Amino acid sequence: MTRSMRRGVTLFQLLIVLVILVLLVALLLPATVHLRMAAGRSASQNNLKQIGISIHAYYDTNGSFMAGVNKENFSVHAHILPYIEQDNLYKLIDFKKPATDDANANVRKSRVKVFLSPVDPAMPMTEDGPTNYLFNAGTLAALEKNDGMFFAGSKLTFPNVTDGTSNTIMAGETLRGDGGVRAMTVARQHVRLKEDALKGIKAEVGVLDWKNDDNIAADRGGRWIEGRFLQTVFTATRPINDDKPDVDCGGAGGLSALRTPVGTFNTAFMDGSVRAIKANVDFVTWRALCTRSGGEVVSID
Repeated sequence: MTRSMRRGVTLFQLLIVLVILVLLVALLLPATVHLRMAAGRSASQNNLKQIGISIHAYYDTNGSFMAGVNKENFSVHAHILPYIEQDNLYKLIDFKKPATDDANANVRKSRVKVFLSPVDPAMPMTEDGPTNYLFNAGTLAALEKNDGMFFAGSKLTFPNVTDGTSNTIMAGETLRGDGGVRAMTVARQHVRLKEDALKGIKAEVGVLDWKNDDNIAADRGGRWIEGRFLQTVFTATRPINDDKPDVDCGGAGGLSALRTPVGTFNTAFMDGSVRAIKANVDFVTWRALCTRSGGEVVSID
């Protein structure tokens, strides 16, 4: 009578299999991350496309673009809600009271998918509804009387855009704040000063505060309903991904740079087109794209 011998898997063979599996995962992981980022960029571009269409729909209905911030501090985002299938949310807003009034508290907390970019890996850190898309106020620090498209009390029309709608930025994508209270990274935190700091503001303002960990805030894009600086509007006053911190002067303006974790960032132009711009875009070119009537000849190739 013969006995069949069953051979088991040796420890060495098991280790070989594990090594092969680890190598396969290492090879596949970068491709998976790349595909996920590509999908995120595509989804973000689609969000901006919807926002651009809604801006034009608002114009067709009202005969002008909305102000970047009105007297009650409402944002562009609040006014385009009916045109992005959020009419029910729009009807809940009491526009006769400030955006910060208790009457608008529930609306403030609402999160609108179109306002959020999948490119931003951070979870929203505020109770209020956040956004990754800020509208272009212009190249001046103050939101009043700026040279872009959406500033305090703006209400512009197409004839005001003498640089051409295909050469003028409507809105740009940026990273949100993370709610931190320490100066960890300018991509997430910024410096908050009083409105008086706007007077004669210089490029180095905020640098010392950042170094000393003073006056730190981290609520960029934290409230889509508010038309305040760094909440829903930006100024082209720092290069993209600048190593100096953004500086908010009481919500009335300041210094800002759009922030991106990748080599490009998405932008919407006033003609409704959406384009990816390199993060290392020349600062002069970037500022030229953010003016409506500067007369610059611009190429973003």
